[in-house]
Amino acid sequence: MASKNKAAKAREAAEGAWSNPYVRRVVEDAELRDNVVTAFESARAAFNRLNNGKPASKQIMEDKKLHKEMKQAAEALRDAGSALREGPKKKKRRGGIGKLLFVGLISAGVAVAVSENLRNKVLDTLFGAEEEFDYTSTTAPPPPAPTEPVSSGP
Repeated sequence: MASKNKAAKAREAAEGAWSNPYVRRVVEDAELRDNVVTAFESARAAFNRLNNGKPASKQIMEDKKLHKEMKQAAEALRDAGSALREGPKKKKRRGGIGKLLFVGLISAGVAVAVSENLRNKVLDTLFGAEEEFDYTSTTAPPPPAPTEPVSSGP
C-alpha cells in the first residue's frame, strides 16, 4: 500500500509540475535549455578555478580564464531569464496563400509555354477565336493593258 501512495504522490507531483508554465517552457524550448546548461557549466568551471588552492582575491583580479567563464555564465543566465520572461516564441508561418498563388502562377506559365493546345485556348479566350479569312474581291479585275504591235526593223 505504501508503494501505491508513493506512486500516486509522484504522479500528482509530475502533473502539477507539468501545469507550471515555467517547467513547460523549459521542456519545450531547446534554446532555453542550452542557455541553462551553458550557464551551469561555465559557473561550475569558474567555481573549480576559484577552489584550486590559490588565493581567491588574486584569481578574481588577475585570472583571464576565470573572467571569461564568469562572463559566459552571466550571459547565458541573462538569455535564459529573458527567454522565460518573454514567453514562448511564436513560430512563423511559412507559405500560406501567397506561396500557393506563386506556385500556381509559375506552373500555369510553364504549362502554357509547353502545350500548344493550351496556348491556343488561352489566346482564343483572351483575344477571341482566330477567324479563317479568305479574301474575295468584289471588284472586277482591271482590263488588260493594250499591247503595241511588234514591228520588225526599219
